[in-house]
Parts: sequence; structure tokens; C-alpha cells
Amino acid sequence: MSLIADRPGPGLARPYRFPQVVRRDTAGGRVVAAHLPGQNLAVALLLLDAGAGREPVGREGLGAVLAKALEEGTAQRDATAYALAIEALGTELVTGLDWDSFQVSVQVPVERLGAAVELLAEAVRTPKLDPDDLRRVRDDEATALRMDWANPGPRAEAALRADLFGAQNRWGRPMYGDPDSVAALDPEDVTVFHSEWFLRPGTLVVAGDLDRLDLDALGAAAFAGTGGGPTPVEGPIDVPLRAGRRIILVDRPGSVQSTLRLGHAAPHRAHPDHVPMALAGTVLGGAFTSRLNHLIREVRGYTYGIRGDFASSRRFGRFAVSSGVQTAVTAPALVEAVGEITRTRAGGVTEDELAVARSWRAGQLSVELQSPRAIASALTTLVVHDLPDDYHARLRESLLAADVAEVSAAAATHLHPESLTLVVEGDAALIRDELAATGLGEIVDVRP
Repeated sequence: MSLIADRPGPGLARPYRFPQVVRRDTAGGRVVAAHLPGQNLAVALLLLDAGAGREPVGREGLGAVLAKALEEGTAQRDATAYALAIEALGTELVTGLDWDSFQVSVQVPVERLGAAVELLAEAVRTPKLDPDDLRRVRDDEATALRMDWANPGPRAEAALRADLFGAQNRWGRPMYGDPDSVAALDPEDVTVFHSEWFLRPGTLVVAGDLDRLDLDALGAAAFAGTGGGPTPVEGPIDVPLRAGRRIILVDRPGSVQSTLRLGHAAPHRAHPDHVPMALAGTVLGGAFTSRLNHLIREVRGYTYGIRGDFASSRRFGRFAVSSGVQTAVTAPALVEAVGEITRTRAGGVTEDELAVARSWRAGQLSVELQSPRAIASALTTLVVHDLPDDYHARLRESLLAADVAEVSAAAATHLHPESLTLVVEGDAALIRDELAATGLGEIVDVRP
């Protein structure tokens, strides 16, 4: 007897309606809110134009250290008193950092949001920033990075980013810095970065029942004592594509597997092709049912999983593929991955593949955008990328309306297999000759 299981087909995406968006200028800053009638929890998120892209070259990791330092007390209270005050409201500060922004948020019952925003503003605007505390936080962060960088992956990621964007540029270096850049920071670096970027008003994002919230009062609490106004938004970065592929071999002696990172530059987040690009990426490598995962995992058995997709920020983006394979199959796995990218660019996608991708991506909206925190995160996308208020309301229809011709055109336009940087982190002594024999590109060696 044999058991045959047919893969189930995609179901219909659930309908979804994004909440009403309200914008208001108040107290020198801007409030952007979503109305969630009857919701007893509310989220306030302070969005500052102080992302990793604002850090000076050679001072990578400032934002990450500052995020931890906000927990070390304020000008009004020491660390213990501040912790007790915020815990008394039943919440905590949640910080986030990306290339475009620094975010600090709280989530509390609606009636406590005003008090929580006051404590949030106290931490962000008037942190203690004691030099001894900053040195300790910096050393802890550097130690954590050293432990992380001892694993496969971070060095390969850093090599890919440097090759795509140039190590002389901030966006060509790791977003959170590396062990050496963080260890080299001094307390003055942190205090200067705070004074330059954390005393500007920013945008207060609110998700909750607006019938029970005073947005003007929340804005006044969030923006008190600030000044300087918004900073000019710089345009997209022009990143030229490489003329020909290259292999960067990051030596990891004795490794029993190879870590693969393949990529090239891609458009920024607000590019008009964002939806068809996202769907093309989903078909190629962005889901478990993708072409890359089917070929490299299910057919060849080279890996437990492989992913590839477009990722983008306000000023730049990239297409990237990541996986880990056994050392013995490093070269054939690389050849197969490049081949699948090439076939997708040349032949586009099929209706059956696109139907799965459309349903999955549209269905995610119904699942993911349910909580106040998820809604607040979606609002930050509108602010950071200057998208219209009805963007999320129209996104589901845009995903479901994308057709084969449109998505195939995006694949043909934005996939560049001939310009890929192929980073391989593994035992160079065992894999270098086989990589050279593939003919995929020149090899550049990177030693520990």
C-alpha cells in the first residue's frame, strides 16, 4: 500500500478592513492614529527619524546601545524608580530600530495611556545617560554581538551588504554594528547622538478607541520640551548593479556546512512595483511552497530550508537568498539557486503559483493586522514611507488583482541573476576548488 497526499489548494482570503486613520498636528509634532472602536487595549508608539542610517560611519551600533540605555533611569528617577513606575501601569517600554527609524512604544488599557505616554516621553527625552551605565551597556552589547558573530551567518551578511552597498557607506555596514564598532563607542558618542535626534518631536502613532482618548493631550505629553522640527527626507540611493557575478568566500575552517547569502540591490519601499515584486519574490523564495524551497529542499535534499525575497527600506532595497547546506553540496546548491533565479526572470510565474502567492499574502493581512500593536506598526509604514492613508485598505485588493503578466514583468525587471553577489561562508579548503569549477564568477577570499 502507498499513501498519496495531494497538496491542498489555496483557500479564499478573508475580507479585511483597515481602521480609519486620523492625522493631527499638535504641540509641535504630529499624531497619526487608527480608530479601534470598543478595543480596551491601546498602543502609543513614538516614531523618531533616528534609524541606523543616521549613525556616522565608524560609529555603528549607537542606536542599539541607546535603546538599552533608556532602561537605565531618567533625569527624574533612577532605574529602579522608573521600572517601578512603568510596571505599576502594567506595561514596559518596547524599543525597535531599523534603517529608517527608532521606535519606542507602550501598550496599556485605554484609561492608562496618558500616564504611559508621559513615562515613555520621560525615558526618551530625558534619559539619565550616566557614563558608567553607558560603558556597561556598551560592553554588554559588544559581548552579545561577539557571541552572535561566532555563529554562521553574521559575517556572511556583513560581507554581502558591504559588497552591495560599499563598506564606506553606513548602509553598507551591519544595521546593529559589529563587535568592534560597538566596543569602540564612548559615552560621548551616545549622548551626542541622543541630543541630535531624540529631542526632535517625531510622530506619535496611536492605535486604540479614539472615542476614549484625547489625541491632543497625548501629543502634548509626547512632544513636551522638544524642538528643531522634522529633518529633510533624503531621496532613494542610486545603487549600481554589479557588472557580472562574483563569489565571496568567507573562510570558516572546520565548518560542516556552508552558509549561503546571495543578493543584489533592489528598489526602495515606496517603488510603484512593490506589490508585484513582493508576489514575484513569494513565488521564487518567500514561502515554504516556493520554487527555491521545492528544488533545493524537496527535490535535491540539500537543505532544511532556503528563502529568497525582496526587502526594502526608505532609501534602498535588496533581493537576497539565504540558506545553509552541507559542505559537500555547496557548489551544486549554489548552481541550482542561481539557475532557479535565472529561470524565474526569463519565464515569469504561472497562474497556479501566483494564485497561491496572492491568497497567502492577502490572507496574511487578515491574520496579522488584528492587534493594536500590529495596527500601530502598520501606521509607521505609512509615516516612514509617505504612503496614503488608504494604503493598507487597498493593499489586499492590490495583491488579489495582480495578474501573471504584471508579476512576471516585475520578475524580469527586478531580478538580476547576472549581477548577483554570492557569499559562501564555509571551509574554504574543502569548497574553493568546486566553487571555482562552477564558473559562476570570480572568487574573492575573506579570511577570519
